[in-house]
Amino acid sequence: MQTLTLLATLMLGQLVGAHADSIYTVKLKDIDGKASNLAAYKGQALLIVNVASKCGFTKQYTGLEAIYKKYKSQGMVVLGMPCNQFGGQEPGSSDEIKHFCSSQYSVTFPLFEKLEVNGDKRHPLYSMLAGKDSPVAGDIKWNFTKFLVAKDGKILKRFESTVTPESPELTAAIEAALAAP
Repeated sequence: MQTLTLLATLMLGQLVGAHADSIYTVKLKDIDGKASNLAAYKGQALLIVNVASKCGFTKQYTGLEAIYKKYKSQGMVVLGMPCNQFGGQEPGSSDEIKHFCSSQYSVTFPLFEKLEVNGDKRHPLYSMLAGKDSPVAGDIKWNFTKFLVAKDGKILKRFESTVTPESPELTAAIEAALAAP
């Protein structure tokens, strides 16, 4: 019986470990079109946000950049994932998005190429973040939905667009994620 329990524990640990690593291996393209993934951010807390340049929530770029600057030395990174699925509010090319973010909001956190967060063409990253197996499953409702991912790759929490980067709720969750081993 002890052998079966030990074997089951080991197998469960491998499954959990594989899931935690999987977020780091999802294929992406950075804003410059280079093949990428999230492996460079392994061991850091992540705030993954679907962003748009022509949205009522676009001003959240300011707060997202402030979070990035405040917490990056502690192991936190903000990742911007442009998306044009909500009212066509991110119509530009990658170059236009990059220029807009840097010139209008002085964004220095990593940006990636446009992707889809819902529907049949949902990017695999968003299948992990919001798909049926996610602890915070459900379609993305609008731009600037935020996902907090732990340093070990586990999805911790989801914040809807109306939760601003400056909100006490988000700040507390980030600080708890950074304090965790």
